[in-house]
Amino acid sequence: MDRIRIAGGTPLRGTIAIGGAKNAALALMPACLLTDETLTLTNLPDLADIATMANLLAQHGVRLTLQGDRGADRVLDLAATEIINTTAPYDLVRRMRASVLVLGPLVARCGQARVSLPGGCAIGTRPVDLHLKALEQMGARIELQEGYISATVNGRLHGAEIVFPQVTVGGTENALMAATLAKGETIISNAAREPEVADLAHCLVAMGARIEGIGSDTLTIQGVERLHGARYRVVPDRIETGSYAVAAAITRGDVELVGARLDLMGAVVKVLTDCGVTVSATENGVRIAADRADIVGTDIMTEPYPGFPTDMQAQLMALMATAGGASMITETIFENRFMHVPELMRMGARINVHNASAIVRGVPRLSGAPVMATDLRASVSLVLAGLAAEGETIVNRVYHLDRGYERVEEKLAACGARIERLHDGAAE
Repeated sequence: MDRIRIAGGTPLRGTIAIGGAKNAALALMPACLLTDETLTLTNLPDLADIATMANLLAQHGVRLTLQGDRGADRVLDLAATEIINTTAPYDLVRRMRASVLVLGPLVARCGQARVSLPGGCAIGTRPVDLHLKALEQMGARIELQEGYISATVNGRLHGAEIVFPQVTVGGTENALMAATLAKGETIISNAAREPEVADLAHCLVAMGARIEGIGSDTLTIQGVERLHGARYRVVPDRIETGSYAVAAAITRGDVELVGARLDLMGAVVKVLTDCGVTVSATENGVRIAADRADIVGTDIMTEPYPGFPTDMQAQLMALMATAGGASMITETIFENRFMHVPELMRMGARINVHNASAIVRGVPRLSGAPVMATDLRASVSLVLAGLAAEGETIVNRVYHLDRGYERVEEKLAACGARIERLHDGAAE
């Protein structure tokens, strides 16, 4: 099993290319099930989760053709001319929670779907009941049998007024895709406002869907009888952007993030600025300058977009561990997302957790140590801590990292980081 070795203490300087958003691409790919024409996605990231979704779609009958091997050159054609199988099996779905996003499109187009209850990172219970209630309101009959969701409808789904009791990104995406082929008007209230949801909506419009209110908390969809193919570029990954911004900050470096969009980073930019980091737009992306910064602690609370993203909580905790003073980090989205704390403490971080909040008291320098990744964002927080630590850090179980970060060691090494991937059998 691969590991990553880091010799910390080197300020990062240079440029890092930001890829397409994982969470956007994972919703865009199942949209191909809504049409018998080809959906072409450009700027597709090369990640383990993308490969898992591709394998899932292939067994439904989607023909996938990939061109290019990295970055903006990666183009994927998805042609669901004929759906040969409406079951999403446990063996594939258990690997990644986003697999449940085939449910809405399959029911909308085929009138039936059988999808295993999903898996993914162990960061707390993330039930799909809101997805199912939305589909039920649109006329689907839902049954849970032997670990599978069975959804059927006679004829077409119909429009409905869906009010989510709490913000759900996946639930919004599933309901949105299903509504595009439903008969009549669907209104989704308290819809998730994340940029990845808006990206899906814009792609669906390019495919012929009729959607109003994109980017707001109320989406209005007029169902159409069929969608057509389209060519669509995946939005830049705001979480990858934020993670590399923290890499520059935690090493007290100066890095330009090429392809990043400042307008997607509002809450993260505010926190970084409050800490003393300089964030500015450039002709090619975003610059993060911390080489002259006196970084100080600041309080953070995770919230649905446009609030501070839960997917950036672990990374900012690593930065706060090296900041002057104390910080309080409160997690309101997932109840089990402090699993990286013991590992950061192994590196000398001073952190006390009480219920949903963590008090972080900055230390002058972290110390390298062998650490274990527990989930995707926790894994990158340990890499970030290793970049700033004195001595050598070995991050184990980096398969979590590969789910969401493309060529992380190459991108960081190009900016001066002393980092390498150790494969099975490599000496420590």
